Amino acid sequence: MRKRFALPLMTMGAVTATMAVAAPAQAHGYVSGPPSRQALCAQGSVPDCGPIAFEPQSVEGPKGLTSCSGGISEFAVLDDESRAWPAATVGRSVTFDWIKTAPHKTSNWEYFIGDELLATFDGGGVQPPSTLSHTVDLGDHVGRQKVLAVWNIADTPMAFYSCIDVNIDGSPSPTPTGTASPTPTASPTGTASPTPTASPTGTASPTPTASPTGTASPTPTASPTGTASPTPTGTPSPTSTGTPAPESWQVGVAYQIGDEVTYDGVSYRARQAHTATPGWEPPRVPALWTAVTPPPATGDPAPGDGWAVGVAYQIGDEVTYDGVSYRARQAHTATPGWEPPHVPSLWIRI
Repeated sequence: MRKRFALPLMTMGAVTATMAVAAPAQAHGYVSGPPSRQALCAQGSVPDCGPIAFEPQSVEGPKGLTSCSGGISEFAVLDDESRAWPAATVGRSVTFDWIKTAPHKTSNWEYFIGDELLATFDGGGVQPPSTLSHTVDLGDHVGRQKVLAVWNIADTPMAFYSCIDVNIDGSPSPTPTGTASPTPTASPTGTASPTPTASPTGTASPTPTASPTGTASPTPTASPTGTASPTPTGTPSPTSTGTPAPESWQVGVAYQIGDEVTYDGVSYRARQAHTATPGWEPPRVPALWTAVTPPPATGDPAPGDGWAVGVAYQIGDEVTYDGVSYRARQAHTATPGWEPPHVPSLWIRI
């Protein structure tokens, strides 16, 4: 875990003592929805972000900062207000979804707009789940705003920072309450896909080697030569299926860097070693997975079709996702992480 910070000499002793105990903890996390600036970089929605595109979960700095970068020079792009950061359209309240790639004992979470503290959520000094959500009242703020979300760790002097750009339209919470969306993790149980390996059952083909068909001829005298036996030359060997396709992503599997999986028809390659948990599905955690094949769906969607990565949606297009219908609020091309319940700036529930 990086420790890039400077403190006055008078406090270094106390901090050093704390760090000696806390150093092994490896906590990381960021806001995934509405997408924070580091999430947008990791998704490729904002180009040329530098190192943060590969580790959006690592914006860690001393507690009490107000910067998006956590004071880390390598992540200074997150503080660049001249960037065209996409802003999610939200109402007067919004639900923020956190992803913890390494949960750690938590003091609290804080949400700010400028110098105003909007909300605080107590962490109780315990480890949070790998995903969690907070619904925050944005008060009287309207228009484009930048929300600073802070995750304060309980047993270190550090915190994790995420900046989320929003466009507050003043309506009463249009954000879908689909925080339960992580439940789609059940869908990946398409592990049934591996069953195609049953194809080798084509070995039944050898049974036709009942070559005794030739026995119809009165040549039984040839049987003593025993040469008839060679006829069942295990020709079934050609039935080998070749190299296997990537297996489906599954909860509980320990993945290593470079491992490939499929999820909802898209292939992904692991960027970090980790054990999969609910909420860490490949399209939701760009810190852990990167898509390695072009999306299967392209072109214009038919009305009411299920949402799919790679489709160019226009304003007013309607889709379904997890049994819920949504209408497009902006023209865009769907990418992993932009599922309708996660990006209220692009979709509204109908």
